[in-house]
Amino acid sequence: MEPVAALNEIAFWLERELAPSFKVQAFRKAAAIIAPLDTAEVAARVADGRLKRTKGIGDRTFQVISQAVDGEVPSYLADLRERNAEPLDAGGAELRAQLRGDLHSHTEWSDGTVPIEVMAAAAATLGREYQAITDHSPTLTVASGLSAERLEEQLDVIAGLDTGSVTLLTGIEVDILEDGTLDQTPALLDRLDVVVASVHSKLRADSRTMTARMLGGIRAPHTNVLGHVTGRLVQGSRGTRPQSEFDADAVFAACAEHGVAVEINSRPERQDPPDDLIRRALDAGCLFSIDTDAHAPGQLDFLAYGAARAAANGVPAERIVTTWPLPRLREWLAK
Repeated sequence: MEPVAALNEIAFWLERELAPSFKVQAFRKAAAIIAPLDTAEVAARVADGRLKRTKGIGDRTFQVISQAVDGEVPSYLADLRERNAEPLDAGGAELRAQLRGDLHSHTEWSDGTVPIEVMAAAAATLGREYQAITDHSPTLTVASGLSAERLEEQLDVIAGLDTGSVTLLTGIEVDILEDGTLDQTPALLDRLDVVVASVHSKLRADSRTMTARMLGGIRAPHTNVLGHVTGRLVQGSRGTRPQSEFDADAVFAACAEHGVAVEINSRPERQDPPDDLIRRALDAGCLFSIDTDAHAPGQLDFLAYGAARAAANGVPAERIVTTWPLPRLREWLAK
């Protein structure tokens, strides 16, 4: 098979398994090194030993390239394919099959790992109808949040991309600031397809303060989705973090009133909202958006986790905006 494709597919499966980033990047870096070379040149450099001596090509990546050049499916890739043959979560299979896209993902423009076009290609490979690019907003400097100027530049880049079968939606994961306003200019937010509003700071504030902050973000006219509602972490390399305290009935009532979807965040370390809050949002009449919050292509497959949790808590497909076809979704987003 084609060596670059083999290296990138290995990276995809490793990302899906939440492998350490240095391991994933070894394969993506090797793919970038050989991408400018035609197949004959790669084969020649394998044969004469130059590739093995190339900085950024290690023993494992050299083995993968060599086997691909010889017309084989690299053994390391074959093992990963076998290991990842089943869905990440077997629950909610019927609902998972109805999901058409994802309204929350990150690229190397903020704290993701790959360019926009690589995320788009992965979404297309997974059969997605649409994929939103929602990098962070300026205040989240730790995640390289986009200034107004950088966001405008990103919009130009997306407009110039040919993404084939998948439609890229422009967007942002915008911070809900302490005063309840959104961390980007209204004029720029007005140009975006999708606005996911999230709280990222001072998550241990008292319930009254956090409720007021969240209500401000929900009532902002550009907000479409309330991201990772409680901010909790239940596992993973960042450790654990308890859910923030807020008046859930008031927050979900506001989401229902203003047509803001409650995100079911599919990241395994988040599992946010907790099950009891999914059911309370359902009872409040809320819409939902099952999203991956992917920071790498392989993480786009995390939708399986969100679908399983939604199904287990009785959320009907009709109430999940990411099951809607693109024309209906666009109509709702534009509101």
